[in-house]
Amino acid sequence: MKKESIKKILTTNLRRWFELLKDNELELLQEIRMRTGKPLIIRMNNEEYFLFEDKLVKDSKNAYIVSDKDLRETMEFISNYSLYAFEDELRNGYITVDGGHRVGITGKVVVENNKVKTIKNISCINIRISHQVKGCSNKILPYIVEDKKVLHTLIISPPRCGKTTLLRDIVRQLSNGCKDFNGFTIGVVDERSEIGGCYRGIPQNDLGIRTDILDGCPKTEGMLMLIRSMSPEVIAVDEIGSNGDIEAIDYVINTGCKIICTVHGASLNEVKNKPILEKLIKKNIIERFIVLESKNGIGDVKKIYDVNNKIIAIVVDK
Repeated sequence: MKKESIKKILTTNLRRWFELLKDNELELLQEIRMRTGKPLIIRMNNEEYFLFEDKLVKDSKNAYIVSDKDLRETMEFISNYSLYAFEDELRNGYITVDGGHRVGITGKVVVENNKVKTIKNISCINIRISHQVKGCSNKILPYIVEDKKVLHTLIISPPRCGKTTLLRDIVRQLSNGCKDFNGFTIGVVDERSEIGGCYRGIPQNDLGIRTDILDGCPKTEGMLMLIRSMSPEVIAVDEIGSNGDIEAIDYVINTGCKIICTVHGASLNEVKNKPILEKLIKKNIIERFIVLESKNGIGDVKKIYDVNNKIIAIVVDK
């Protein structure tokens, strides 16, 4: 299903290469980036490749060059020949397609009344492949569920270390429950459509049986909306960072709801030194800090800190 959902938005020239991918290679595929007049760039397993005669190579010499036709046809396939119908999504710079894959877009931005109306004259398309790794949070869960209660948790991670993938699986497992704890009612604010990967309002990723999702909703407003309307026991959000986010988290916590969120950062110390996040951390509200590292790939080492910023575990994935 994943292969078909990606294949149907690729042009004929790219489909030939894509059809040759084996299942294990497909699981390593991260991005397909197309820039007009530039070599096609394919990111797989955190490495960059170019396309030469339907084969992936490391050298850009003689690599496949993306044409205007490639971009035009790709956008036609993505929008089902009705780009106007996706104008609301284009304002955000991306479109989510069947399978939960997110297509980032750049080009001429049309502004109306100081707000982005749409994007035209598209010059770059970046297809980000959605991956769900079920079970990737198995070793983490015992540290964020204590006495059958969820602890306020902050996941800290550099780019491309799997923080959203980890958050997604934590949500799924907390929502479904297991022999060690009952399932929790969870609200997810998915501002960039990455956690659930919603397509036409339906999550393409499995977020569990007790999860409600606000897709494409700003985090600050979304957290408040969920508290007022859905009575969640846990709220999950990706990439906090604004004053509004911190104020909303304060509100969520004061209602008795638990929070699980992520933030960009290379270490706990780096995050503590960010003025906005410092306010949250100094209050000793966050009970677990999970720090992802990229020493040997995508988030294979996870340091877990307690509320006092002391390491309580180092989890190594093998």
